[in-house]
Amino acid sequence: MNRLEQRLGRLHARQRLGIEADHEAQIFGQGLNFFHLENWYSVHAVIRGVFKLSGLYWRGLRNAADVRVRITDLGFAALPSAFEGFTLLHISDLHVDMNERAMQRMIELLPTLTYDVCVLTGDFRGATFGRFDRVLEGMQRICAVLKPPVYGVLGNHDTIRLVPGLEDLGVRMLLNECETIARGDERIYLCGIDDAHFYRVDNIEKAASDIPPASFTILLSHTPEIYRQAAHAGFDLLLGGHTHGGQICLPGSVPITLDSALPRRLGSGVWRYHDMTGYTSVGVGSSVVPIRLNCPPEITLHRLHRSVPRDQ
Repeated sequence: MNRLEQRLGRLHARQRLGIEADHEAQIFGQGLNFFHLENWYSVHAVIRGVFKLSGLYWRGLRNAADVRVRITDLGFAALPSAFEGFTLLHISDLHVDMNERAMQRMIELLPTLTYDVCVLTGDFRGATFGRFDRVLEGMQRICAVLKPPVYGVLGNHDTIRLVPGLEDLGVRMLLNECETIARGDERIYLCGIDDAHFYRVDNIEKAASDIPPASFTILLSHTPEIYRQAAHAGFDLLLGGHTHGGQICLPGSVPITLDSALPRRLGSGVWRYHDMTGYTSVGVGSSVVPIRLNCPPEITLHRLHRSVPRDQ
């Protein structure tokens, strides 16, 4: 508690912990969705059993460990010239304690990648309440192979109590805050908001309050559900996750559900809303059950350019 108060201020720390105490593990109500399957732990074993009976469980388990590297080229007229080719490694929805094989595969891939900044867009743990020792142990292994700087935001599975441990591992957590990234005398601004899906403690206005007009801005949000607010606040790029791309999809990667209040076209990959570009990662981990069907896990390299690239 002392460390949280030093990091966030006494009022913010107590408010955030109070909201968690009131609502964590709540199945109905609270958040942007009325129903929260991830909090209904008695049904997790039932879902696992259904997939085992169907014969799909073991295939889904193998799929969930098949982590892939995806590369996007994103063009922006407002990008400062010094940042041409600037590359962000985007990792989302780790759920570190859910799938050891997926985490190990990612750890093998990370040293082979070249990037300027790493961003983690929330859901570090698989559970939504309780102890988180295993999460920090897993994150220690991951952070050991990440190249700094590393920035992160919290997701709907994450307690604010994770923040001191994650920052001890070198992750600069952005809790409705903003960081300046400089190259020579040019700047871009990287903002991050607290969870907007379940705890609803996001504050875009606070995060962007000190950004100079006409600056190039990136917003990290666990959920892309705040796309309207972000676009109208003038952000150029929104990076998020949360949806898992559906995780269990029909053939053709058609999601059965995205567990989100947003248009389905925003549920995975690159999208645009007004003048803002967005990217919704399908995530590297798994939630509820450690399986994936027709939706392989990913880590993503976003390469920024001053001009819109030709179709890849």
